[in-house]
Amino acid sequence: MIGLEAFAAWLRRYGEAWIDRDPAAAVRLFTDDAAYHETPFDPPMLGSEAIRRYWADGAQASQRDVTFSAQAVGVDAQIGYARWQASFVRLPLGSLVELDGVLAARFSPDGRCCEFREWWHRREAPR
Repeated sequence: MIGLEAFAAWLRRYGEAWIDRDPAAAVRLFTDDAAYHETPFDPPMLGSEAIRRYWADGAQASQRDVTFSAQAVGVDAQIGYARWQASFVRLPLGSLVELDGVLAARFSPDGRCCEFREWWHRREAPR
């Protein structure tokens, strides 16, 4: 079972990994066999290597000046729910991207996320 404080701490580490554009730090937040659903309609990324590749191709290689904030809104047994906002400059275009979303993260007993689902909207302004 995860508590609200532990979930908020996990969200802080998730945000730090994104701001630092650090795939290795992001992967440490997930179990080795985690399912990462970026959108509700695409198949999930499965496992550490798929999550690392997603973060390397996205946050590390094609974003800069990342901001992130999240508000934990509740927990239910092993699932934490949050609202989040992020922005970054998309490389190489230089456009500003703003995201606003919600997420549900299911946790294993060791405190790492084993299933991650997010829903978000994007606004992108050309440079």
